[in-house]
Amino acid sequence: MMMMGFEISDEFLGTFVPIVVYWVYSGMYICLGSLERYRLHSKVDEDEKNLVTKSAVVKGVLLQQALQAIISVILFKITGSDDADASTTQQFSLLLLARQFIIAMLVIDTWQYFIHRYMHINKFLYKHIHSQHHRLIVPYSYGALYNHPLEGLLLDTVGGALSFLFSGMSPRTAIFFFSFATIKTVDDHCGLWLPGNPFHIFFTNNSAYHDVHHQLYGTKYNFSQPFFVVWDRILGTYLPYSLDKRATGGFETRPIKVSKDE
Repeated sequence: MMMMGFEISDEFLGTFVPIVVYWVYSGMYICLGSLERYRLHSKVDEDEKNLVTKSAVVKGVLLQQALQAIISVILFKITGSDDADASTTQQFSLLLLARQFIIAMLVIDTWQYFIHRYMHINKFLYKHIHSQHHRLIVPYSYGALYNHPLEGLLLDTVGGALSFLFSGMSPRTAIFFFSFATIKTVDDHCGLWLPGNPFHIFFTNNSAYHDVHHQLYGTKYNFSQPFFVVWDRILGTYLPYSLDKRATGGFETRPIKVSKDE
């Protein structure tokens, strides 16, 4: 791919564009977070309830992204080739792109659901690994990838690699898919309920849905991420909720009790 007279490989773009997208979209949500009427938690709650400083979150995310970048470069070198990319470009179609996106979304959803749920079931893994992410009781955008490095490797890097391999997408297609997945993940953790947000319109797995999981009452539910809620519904870990307006402004997620007869 040519940019400003320089040729930049699709492998390079596929690795680093999602990282740039992560921080750009996080910055956008930070600006919108100053509008209290869109928040799922107050700014005071964000500052008081979270168990980790924002500087530590930034350092943790940068570490994870560095590790992901190294592994992504290795993966692209092993699986990619110029000839293969040229062939893929010639056979490109919207139908092919849609099929690859859907397969990748289903693969990464399946992988992340079962790994994520097991990290809650296994007390050792939760205490020493996954609990790091749950230090963010009030999620915010750039904390989306704040994980223990081992969790980042298993959940995100391996899950991304599997979705890339099983879908058969090229490195060029991967640029768009992983950028899309990054935006979705940031949105899920943004802590905002924005009018007209397409992720809230087309996905039931959204910022409110994931906010439930980050609350003490929801840690055994709503494991699905980042796209669909299929596995939660099939395996009985779906927790219904209502989205109510707070008297002080903004919104609040509240669990809905479902009777055993329903």
